[in-house]
Amino acid sequence: MKPFAYARPADVAEAVRDVAAEPNAVFLAGGTNLVDHLKLGVARPDLVVDVRTLTSREVTDLPDGGLRLGAASTNSEVAADRRVLERYPVLAQALLAGATGQLRNTATTGGNPLQRTRCVYFQDVTTPCNKREPGSGCTAVGGYTRYHAVLGTTSALPDPTAAETCIATHPSDMAVALAALDAQVQVLGPRGERTVPFTELHRLPGDDPSRDTTLEHGELITAIDLPPLPAGTRSAYRKVRDRASYAFALVSVAAVISGEDVRIALGGVAHKPWRATRAEELLRGAELTDAAVRTAMEAELAAAQPQPGEGGGNGFKIPLVNRTVVATLRALTSEGQS
Repeated sequence: MKPFAYARPADVAEAVRDVAAEPNAVFLAGGTNLVDHLKLGVARPDLVVDVRTLTSREVTDLPDGGLRLGAASTNSEVAADRRVLERYPVLAQALLAGATGQLRNTATTGGNPLQRTRCVYFQDVTTPCNKREPGSGCTAVGGYTRYHAVLGTTSALPDPTAAETCIATHPSDMAVALAALDAQVQVLGPRGERTVPFTELHRLPGDDPSRDTTLEHGELITAIDLPPLPAGTRSAYRKVRDRASYAFALVSVAAVISGEDVRIALGGVAHKPWRATRAEELLRGAELTDAAVRTAMEAELAAAQPQPGEGGGNGFKIPLVNRTVVATLRALTSEGQS
């Protein structure tokens, strides 16, 4: 582990100033992801700024009927909150699917969506990785791709030597639910406060795979707001993984049905939580039969680019996504009719 300086500022504003002033500084909250990367040599900051006790740990009601999740609230606290369980079950289910109880007791609302990919090549500093070292190449291409992206990549088989190539996926379960809920992210940075729609927080690799989000250096998440939902809204999270618990998603689905509106977000398939906007358009106001959902998802997945690789690649994800969305919406529709 590379030696680094450690700071415990008095308030959020001081923390933002400290990180903004040092190009190679990072924030530390629960540390469930950063500490691993410090040990592995993936993260090599010059300064670590501890914000664990600086932001709110409360879940509070908003005037419009929504909820504000303080950035320091833990995953366990949010998942157990009565208001979340009753009004946003998709979020509680995603959090409970995400990790062990010990990790949920430490991981925070502000930190969880910012965790970095669990791509084995990203975490292995002996291999080329454009996310870790821009321009070095992507070892994942043609390698073990079972957990890698099928949506949002640049081509069916990216050039592994190209600086923009990255087929890693975002690992957060919580983030998939927040994308489906149209949550809003409250941010404080060197230029003041701003609100970022959750669907705009993360980014695709583009020309810089090393950047996971649209946050600028020194910007800190202070809270995440959940919007009010109409009466009768139903939601659910379904996760498909290689073992029954404590594994990252091969595919996951967060679905919200509100009147004629259907919102679908996918995990395990892209560099960011993937909103299935094409499928949503086709399903808006339609009867949610299995056939209709299957057709909508086929349209959504038409641009999918499965990756070949060791063990047969990840083409299986395309039909798996379709079947998982169909099953999730079927269960919610049946629930609404019971």
